[in-house]
Amino acid sequence: MSADGKIADRSRSPARFGSTADRAHLERQVARADGVLFGNGTLAAYGTTFRVSSSELWRDREKNGKPPQPVQVLCSASGDIDRALKFFKQPVPRWLLTTAAGGRRWQDGGYFDRVIVASDAGGAIAESDGLRQLAELGLERVAVLGGGQLVGSLAEMGAIDELWLTVCPLILGGTASPSPVGGTGFLSDLAPRLELLDLERVEDEVFLHYRVKSTS
Repeated sequence: MSADGKIADRSRSPARFGSTADRAHLERQVARADGVLFGNGTLAAYGTTFRVSSSELWRDREKNGKPPQPVQVLCSASGDIDRALKFFKQPVPRWLLTTAAGGRRWQDGGYFDRVIVASDAGGAIAESDGLRQLAELGLERVAVLGGGQLVGSLAEMGAIDELWLTVCPLILGGTASPSPVGGTGFLSDLAPRLELLDLERVEDEVFLHYRVKSTS
C-alpha cells in the first residue's frame, strides 16, 4: 500500500508501484499457501493472477508435498467473468467460489477445474460456508490477495489470522482510492487488534507482519 494507506489510485489502476523486493516478498507468501483467494474486481484490474515462478520456491513446495502452484480461487457472486482474460490461459489450477446463480454461468466447463457453490439466503456468497468447503478440499492455508471488499468481509467474520503489509514510498490520496480493508469498516472499540510479529526495511519500503489477536 502507499504511505497513506491506499492499494490503488483514484481510477483503481493496477497497483504496480511496489519494488522488485516487494514482488519477491509476495511470491514467497503465495508459495507458502495451499490456495490463493481473490475477488473479481482484482482479477479484472490485472487480467491475470499471481503465480509462483521461482524454481527454488517450486522445489520448496515439492519438498513439502505440494504441487508447483497453489490453487487460484476466484470469488465472484455473479459469476460474470470475462472469458477472454489471460487468467484462463495461465498454467495454474483454477477454482471458482460463487453462488448458485453464478455457478450456472460456468456449467459448460473447461474454464475452472472446480466450481464451489456457497450461497446465503439473500443470494450472496456465504463466505463461512465457502471457507469450510475450501478447508475440506485440502486448502488449509489460504492467502487472500484482495480486493479490499473481500478482505473487509473476511475480517468482519474473523477469518483473517495474519496480515502482511508493504508500505511503499508514495502518496496516492483521494476519497475514491481503495484501502487494504474495504466494506463498512469497524468502530474503534470493536476493531480487530493486531500484534506486530516482524518489521523489516528494504531501502524505502517497510514490510510489516501482524497477527490478528484473538477476541475469545
